[in-house]
Amino acid sequence: MKILQLDTNHHLITEQLTANGFQVDEDTVSSYYEILEKINNYDGIILRSRIPVDRNFLEAAENLKFIARVGAGMENIDTETAKKSGILLFNAPEGNRDAVAEHVLGMLLLLMNRLRICSDEVCNGIWKREENRSDELYGKTFGIIGYGNMGKAVAKRLSGFGVRVIFHDILPDLSDEFATQVSLGELKNEADVVSLHLPLTPETLFMIDEKFISEMKKDFYFINTARGKNVKTKDLVVALKSGKIKAAALDVLEYERSSFESLDEMNEDLQFLLQSEKALVTPHIAGWSHQSKEKMAQIIVDKILKKFRKQ
Repeated sequence: MKILQLDTNHHLITEQLTANGFQVDEDTVSSYYEILEKINNYDGIILRSRIPVDRNFLEAAENLKFIARVGAGMENIDTETAKKSGILLFNAPEGNRDAVAEHVLGMLLLLMNRLRICSDEVCNGIWKREENRSDELYGKTFGIIGYGNMGKAVAKRLSGFGVRVIFHDILPDLSDEFATQVSLGELKNEADVVSLHLPLTPETLFMIDEKFISEMKKDFYFINTARGKNVKTKDLVVALKSGKIKAAALDVLEYERSSFESLDEMNEDLQFLLQSEKALVTPHIAGWSHQSKEKMAQIIVDKILKKFRKQ
């Protein structure tokens, strides 16, 4: 089988697949249209987010048997068309769930304990104690929306913090020893913290908007390590200014490019987030640890070999 790798990934992908008889070519620079001209020569592709695999791409890829994304989300792939064409889809959410969970806790504790603020103050010769009292996580209710690999990993990390963990998911009967499933209405009534762990779909596009925020009973902390377009930024900024959202930890932004490699635009709302003490913004790196790079690559290789290894 001939495989085309479209992004730079851990070297074990090429090494292990080649050792198992696959031909692995790499093209991390050609444009979408240049890839289109040769994709018909390949049985499989491995990618992250650089190239969108849309209907046009899939129609040109007449011999494609699988698409493997070294990551969790699949929104850059026309999955419906791929499935109708009999193309297998692989991804690796198991590989970066631990990195995401630790990032969530790190950002939240940084905000609630004002660590970045008071550290910057001390570095500038300012010594404030009363003004930098923290807000304890202990005793709070932590609400997770989306209880897949990422949501479950976050709940597991919280088990030693003395918090009540609840979650909402569209699938039923997912409660476990780390968290209790509730309706979205109950989550809005009870949560002191809301953390998103959702794919981007028509149903979750701009899910967190003025209406959602207004329906939250308590003022709350907000965390998003899912997808930027799960949140309407303008409404988030209004809630931060009013205090309805106490602080926001954002690893993803509405204004990212589809490749996640940079911002698509800069505007007044984004400027506010970048300058506000109530917001912490990181560059889509929640799942981006040294360990997750290797784990995701290994998971993808294992899934390909399980299906296509020569008997």
